[in-house]
Amino acid sequence: MTGEAFSEPKRVLLLHSFGRDFAPWSEYARTFRDELNQQSPDPIDLYEASLATARFPDEEEGPFVEYLRVLFAKRRLDLVVAIGSPAVGFIQRHRQELFPSIPAVYTGVERRRVSYATLTASDAVVAINNDFAAVVENILHLLPETPDIVVVIGNSPIEKFWTEQLRIAFRPFEKRVKFTWFNDLSFEEMLKRAATLPRRSAIFFALLSVDAAGVPHEAGKALDRLCAVADVPVFSESSVFFGRGIVGGPLNSITALSREAASVSVRIMGGESPGSIKTTPIGFSAPRYDWRELQRWNISENQLPVGSEVVFRVPGMWEQYRSQVTVGLAVLLLQAVVISWLLFERSRRRKAEEEAGLRRREVVRLNRVVTANVLSSSIAHELNQPLGAILSNTEAAQILLKSNPPDLTQIGDILGDIVRDEQRASEIIVGLRNLLNNRNETDLQYFDLNDTVQEVVRIVAPEAARRKIALTTECTPDALPVRSDPIHLQQVMLNLAMNGMDAMEGCEAGTRNLKIRTQQNPESGTVEVTVADSGKGIPEENLTSIFDAFFTTKPQGTGLGLPIARTIIQTYGGTIWAENRDRSAVFSFRLPLAKVVAG
Repeated sequence: MTGEAFSEPKRVLLLHSFGRDFAPWSEYARTFRDELNQQSPDPIDLYEASLATARFPDEEEGPFVEYLRVLFAKRRLDLVVAIGSPAVGFIQRHRQELFPSIPAVYTGVERRRVSYATLTASDAVVAINNDFAAVVENILHLLPETPDIVVVIGNSPIEKFWTEQLRIAFRPFEKRVKFTWFNDLSFEEMLKRAATLPRRSAIFFALLSVDAAGVPHEAGKALDRLCAVADVPVFSESSVFFGRGIVGGPLNSITALSREAASVSVRIMGGESPGSIKTTPIGFSAPRYDWRELQRWNISENQLPVGSEVVFRVPGMWEQYRSQVTVGLAVLLLQAVVISWLLFERSRRRKAEEEAGLRRREVVRLNRVVTANVLSSSIAHELNQPLGAILSNTEAAQILLKSNPPDLTQIGDILGDIVRDEQRASEIIVGLRNLLNNRNETDLQYFDLNDTVQEVVRIVAPEAARRKIALTTECTPDALPVRSDPIHLQQVMLNLAMNGMDAMEGCEAGTRNLKIRTQQNPESGTVEVTVADSGKGIPEENLTSIFDAFFTTKPQGTGLGLPIARTIIQTYGGTIWAENRDRSAVFSFRLPLAKVVAG
């Protein structure tokens, strides 16, 4: 079997200039490792080592050379990768005694630090090209009124080289801005000076590995401390420091450099000759800016060069919670629509209920008028009796007054009879007026249902007598308090009584009986009224329909009496029903028993 699982790993030595944790080279090394493992078709056995001479120039290289020679005496390397110019110089100086035939890749190094004339056929270079003039132009473009640019750089051999290169690059700008150099200061002195710079100044952070006092520094941590005390914008050309306090601008690209270096390394380990691989030094990428620093130093995005990228933008409320806000607004809008619709429906329902109530009350009133019309002959007969008696007594009193002397005792009795008959006629008229009363609103009262039954009996008694119907009542001895409109309940019982009398129209005289009965149900907390006749009963097929509107078996019936009765009873929380008992019809209704609170 063959496959990648059985291929020998490629041994690679990664040589650091200052150490694994020294920026910016540490970031170059990290991204290179990632890219190499991703691009290589073979597993990688990576060794890493760090120079000390870059930070300590008086350090002897001999012991480190011996360490590498012994370490790789029996471990043949496939590739040596040097990160940074100190590591590159070390490999070139000691190639013959350490790695005479091992291919090497030099990267993480600026093109001016590479001696291309001394390269061998086993060497490949992937360099960067720093355009320091473009950095100054970026600063002056964003801060055109800046009078002073402070250059932060260390004092090691490599930093002394770059100090001279920066002075050459900045020379064309010396008439526009003053350059202040911190290379002859200790880092603590740099921090003190940076904290007291004029407001319109700017800082260019170049490199800090060893300060003038000989103290080594990790550039990333040094930048963090500098940005913490500086009250002016800080710039740099290295993308390693982007996002750590610098404003941004044209920056060298670690990603592009590491990707190219890993690609060249894979090609070499695949068999290509290093000397045949030529690469162009990688320049600055498109300008990138830290939105947080732009905001901090009040630099408008309108001032940025065309094609610039702004990152680390803190999203606003809308950008950060767009989906939540959208959902919330949608829910609120939906709720508003639902609430509006419910309010509209409520208003329309209330209006419809009011109109229905008005119509219902009008129908009830008209039904009472119809009932009164049916009872009119009985009412007229009832009124004729007291009115006739009043007329007769009045004529008798006139005759007695003409006597000499008049019989005052008899006249007094006659006047008493006249008062009694007048009160009887008034009661009949008041009952009729209540029956025909058309009120706009329901008049809820507490009253004894037995009293309403007696009132109904007084109204229908003349009609019952005319039809030769025996009218009886059986009321409870105790009061039956209910809360409703007494005229409404009177209307219900009148309808039931008149229906009962109509049902006995064809029955023989002497067999016609109408009984109104009341009782209390303590268990259910209700009162019950029953109206029973001795007619022929209700046909079974009609029992479920007699309370439907406009259903009637009478030739002149309207079919509204019983539906109105049901509506009234249900309005007050009761129930009404009909049944046959002993072949006679029985109508009953129940109402809640009212609890009268003593005032």
